[in-house]
Amino acid sequence: MWIANSYAKITLGLHVLERLPTGYHSIETGFCFIEWNDRFEVKESNSYDLTLSNPSIPIDERNLITQAYNAFDRYIGLTNHYSFNVTKNIPAGAGLGGGSSNAALTLRILNKLEKTGLSSDELIDLSRDLGADIPFFVKGKPGLGTGLGNEIEPMDIQPDGWILTVYPDFESSTAEAYQQCEPNPNPEFSIKRILTEEELEEWRYLLQNDLEPPVIARNHLIGNIKDQLYDFGAAYSAMSGSGSSVFGIFEQDFVAIQAYESFHKLGFATNLTKPRFTPDHGIYLKEV
Repeated sequence: MWIANSYAKITLGLHVLERLPTGYHSIETGFCFIEWNDRFEVKESNSYDLTLSNPSIPIDERNLITQAYNAFDRYIGLTNHYSFNVTKNIPAGAGLGGGSSNAALTLRILNKLEKTGLSSDELIDLSRDLGADIPFFVKGKPGLGTGLGNEIEPMDIQPDGWILTVYPDFESSTAEAYQQCEPNPNPEFSIKRILTEEELEEWRYLLQNDLEPPVIARNHLIGNIKDQLYDFGAAYSAMSGSGSSVFGIFEQDFVAIQAYESFHKLGFATNLTKPRFTPDHGIYLKEV
């Protein structure tokens, strides 16, 4: 039995630069990790099997774990088959990349257990048809995402503050968010410059998520949560990706904990991440 954790991400700013003929968009965004994670338990089996703690999530080809497993088998070939038991904690449709994180971990687990020795770039190439966020999770380091968000430049941008992430208990459509956003090819400030040169207290005035206004216009609760995070004392707050989750970055632990407890009492799914958080990307043999 092998065990590993699949971590979520948040986006630090998001500029929609261009709408491409393919229907996709050229973007600039910052990616960093939060402690919200799904837990994988994997063992050899006679055939592929996927069990999820949340039975409402499909386990067939609609699931990125299944897609990643089949892509690895199709392009590389498996000498053994494996069963996956996944405890799902990361909300779906929340702008936290849970499905992409699961797919990336599936590829890394198969690479380790099959002893295929593929590099991270080779795993990314293998996942090219699965999702634009997967390269970030394969690389496993904070960074700047450009192109479709799949071109990752690792950068030390993990915030030196407490990150409180709040899920409002509904999914947000990525397609609708992009359809209703007007691209801007020449933003006033680049996200890379803001994240590397500006202090956290300046982000509130400089760092924007272009998808936020159209999503908040349809889902006022997202805007209300953002306002509440500022009211609680967040130095910066924003929607993550295309939503629906909202995060706030706090400089003081007791302020962050008070905000966490308040949202938790209201019944929201929440996560509190430590400053300078570094996820454990290890794949470990479980002691029986």
